[in-house]
Amino acid sequence: MEVVRDSKDNCITGSPASILNVGASYAWTGGPGFAHSAAAKAGVKNLVETLAVEWGPAGIRVNGLVPGLFPHEDMTDDIRGNLDRTHDKDPCQPALRVGERQELGWAATFLASPYARFISGHTLVVDGANWQRRTLTNPPVVPIRDQLGLGPFEGADQVG
Repeated sequence: MEVVRDSKDNCITGSPASILNVGASYAWTGGPGFAHSAAAKAGVKNLVETLAVEWGPAGIRVNGLVPGLFPHEDMTDDIRGNLDRTHDKDPCQPALRVGERQELGWAATFLASPYARFISGHTLVVDGANWQRRTLTNPPVVPIRDQLGLGPFEGADQVG
């Protein structure tokens, strides 16, 4: 919030300005195993919407950008490992591929440009519609503890 507040102070010069925040799609969908991050990203989404209204009269546009999977050389080992294990999953993505970095850059450039001067309070998801995909039958739910190989909670079968 301090960075955003400082940005506002630097933007109040009488000329139009644009602030772009980065979020994550699990702000809408939740993120099992990542509740702390999902809650924070939901806060970022709400911050975008709130500040767009508050700072609009000063000529400041506030938008959000949510990237999908964009492989790059700076990925952490865990993300790279997931990508290596799921390279055959591209057919499961609506766009049938992952994103290319310049596509994310183009979206950010558009939102910050005069072409988007009447867009504010919006969060643009750039993931080839992956976060909106739905299937006719959902796969079985696998509890997060099972996915992590931790087994059930101690005493979990002793409810009530």
